[in-house]
Amino acid sequence: MATRGIYQLQKMTIVYCEHGGSSRAVRDFISSGRIIEWAEQHPHIEFELKLRNGYGKHPFVKGEYLTGPSKQVCVKNEPIEKLYHVMEMLKNSSGRKMTRLKEPVMTQTPSIQGIWTPMLNLQDVGDFEINIVSPKSPPS
Repeated sequence: MATRGIYQLQKMTIVYCEHGGSSRAVRDFISSGRIIEWAEQHPHIEFELKLRNGYGKHPFVKGEYLTGPSKQVCVKNEPIEKLYHVMEMLKNSSGRKMTRLKEPVMTQTPSIQGIWTPMLNLQDVGDFEINIVSPKSPPS
């Protein structure tokens, strides 16, 4: 995601195991060369592949953002399509934490246009006349 023309995702790290079954799709993704195609399509992102062998070490994709925080998503036993989805999701997010609004957002300056309703479809009306009437002054 770009904020004011600057992409927020700076670095994407894919961590996987060389032998583990949960990393099978990640290994297929890397060995087929699809990672290179995806990296060429997104030259503003730095890619890093980390090998982490050992029992119970499941694969994950980590995104590091310009705003500081990072997001990490587990891709254990996920197909390649899900891996693409996770990479796109990390690319399209800003890196900021989600905050829940506790109260509804109210404004002190309501819209001068008024509230839209389906009855306001003015293109079907055709020509219409507007009469401007000045308010009457109160008697003195």
